[in-house]
Amino acid sequence: MDMRVDQGESDEALASAAAGGDRAAFALLVGRHYDFVFRIAWRWLGRREEAEDLTQDVCVRLGRAIASFRGEAAFSTWLYQLTLNALRDRQRAASRQRRGEQALFAQALVEPAHAEPAPDDAGETLWAAVRQLPEKTRDAVLLVYAEEQSHAEAARILGCSESTVSWHVHDARKRLRHLLAAGDAA
Repeated sequence: MDMRVDQGESDEALASAAAGGDRAAFALLVGRHYDFVFRIAWRWLGRREEAEDLTQDVCVRLGRAIASFRGEAAFSTWLYQLTLNALRDRQRAASRQRRGEQALFAQALVEPAHAEPAPDDAGETLWAAVRQLPEKTRDAVLLVYAEEQSHAEAARILGCSESTVSWHVHDARKRLRHLLAAGDAA
């Protein structure tokens, strides 16, 4: 339900209208604050492409969260907090992914007694090899290593037993050790 939006309306009035389903008000809010969100993302991330991706993510989050804006602070303050939360979420996900990659790489390449940190470019090589695994094995690896789910949680998500997830993870280690040693992960 779009209403006629006055370009001079306050952010708070636009947010209220957008929360009520006014698409024009939402579009105007996004237009006003897109560069603001991008600047924050750029400063935090330092790379244009990542900053653009995060800015798009914030716009999507804004659409979902606009109804929770209560006007207790300025809209720009609330949006800043929304943006920072998105940045933190992205950093946590990246950190979780790096830890999962390093753990899987170490287990796939070397025996546990000889585990060494993965090289810097190991992530790309590793995930290229993971993409070659059978679907169910790949799914188990993704949940356990990239998303840091327990075997029990992964089993619930995949609709199988915990022992089946353990088998897939074990199978992945063997297959990845072979793929990575042979250099077939290209």
